[in-house]
Amino acid sequence: MKTKPFSSPFLRSYGFSLLLLFSIGIGSGLGLLLKEDAALLKPLGDIFLNLLFTALVPLVFFSISSAVAGMTNGRRLGRILFSMLGVFVLTGAVASVFMMIGVSLYPPAAGVSITLQSAGKLQSLDTADQIVRAFTTPDFPDVLSKKNMSALILFAILIGLATSCLKERGRAFADFLTSASDVMIKAIDLIMYYAPVGLCAYFAYLTGVFGPKLLGSYFRAMTLYYPITFFYFFAGFSIYAYLAGKGPGVRTFWRNIVPPALTALATGSSVAAIPSNLEAANRSGVPKDISELVIPIGATIHMDGSCLAAVLKIAFLFGIFNLDFSGTGTLLTALGIALLSGTVMSGIPGGGFIGELLIISLYGFPLEAFPIISMIGVLVDPPATLVNSAGDNVCSMMVARMLGGKRWMNTVDI
Repeated sequence: MKTKPFSSPFLRSYGFSLLLLFSIGIGSGLGLLLKEDAALLKPLGDIFLNLLFTALVPLVFFSISSAVAGMTNGRRLGRILFSMLGVFVLTGAVASVFMMIGVSLYPPAAGVSITLQSAGKLQSLDTADQIVRAFTTPDFPDVLSKKNMSALILFAILIGLATSCLKERGRAFADFLTSASDVMIKAIDLIMYYAPVGLCAYFAYLTGVFGPKLLGSYFRAMTLYYPITFFYFFAGFSIYAYLAGKGPGVRTFWRNIVPPALTALATGSSVAAIPSNLEAANRSGVPKDISELVIPIGATIHMDGSCLAAVLKIAFLFGIFNLDFSGTGTLLTALGIALLSGTVMSGIPGGGFIGELLIISLYGFPLEAFPIISMIGVLVDPPATLVNSAGDNVCSMMVARMLGGKRWMNTVDI
């Protein structure tokens, strides 16, 4: 979610991110100037984190449950949705694994070490019992906690499905969920007006107490993320397009993807690129009932760029807290969290921030870790949005191939 009190299209898209970067820069400067005395500013950052975490649970519940409650039924619709979700998960997993390889070869937080009071309570999340507790709770009040985010998401989906199944009898409750979701979106919007102050204060504290080496690690992280993301954009999407339509599929994809890709990059929004993305998909021969479902939904719940970023954030935190980011259990957990961040959580307004809160909650990182990775979220936003938007287009081609075989390629504009 981006607050947009700006006039020009560029500032409306990136103005708030620039404001956050400016405030973080000011905070870092104050930290270098005040050094350990910058800890006096930490309460201002705590206020922001506490407000955000307080609104987290109702925001996630009402946003997801209202979205699921509004779904309609139909045989072809079901087939499209099933194929679409399969493709979304597949491409998200590929993107996540791709970044895992990158962070293994080039650790983004090498040479950085932070010790915080609550850092010793991190969870390994590598046993079956911990997985059960991650997705379920023994009592209803336990669901209403940021400590049980996965269980909350599952419960919200179940409530949404139950509401949808009741049709007219559940209409009043569906309207309530929608209204409550709108209220929480507005609440988050109001809280985010305080974000520049909160993040400024927290970065002053982090820089003053832990030193400028933390800032240098961001440059290292970006030298990893940007090349990998653009390589995935060109190589990965070419492979997906080939799987969808072989040589003609690759040619028509790259011929038509430039306008929506540039729109997404310029506006910082996958939603803003939906019209040009739909037009590009139609020119590629994707049936309208597929493109008009996959692309709008994909603009909110399909984020390969966010999957790439989530793995980077997790590896970054593991590095600065001196944890070993390796082993089957650790990597599978990171893969699951990345998929949640790039699918379920990305559909929630402010999903970038909420995904970061999910990382912190599931691993048990201290709250001070939030502003550390929120900075990464701001820095990776432009290329991530580019990948997110273009990925919706190529996924619509793959869904068309899955449902129509080779027949759909007969209408491709080659």
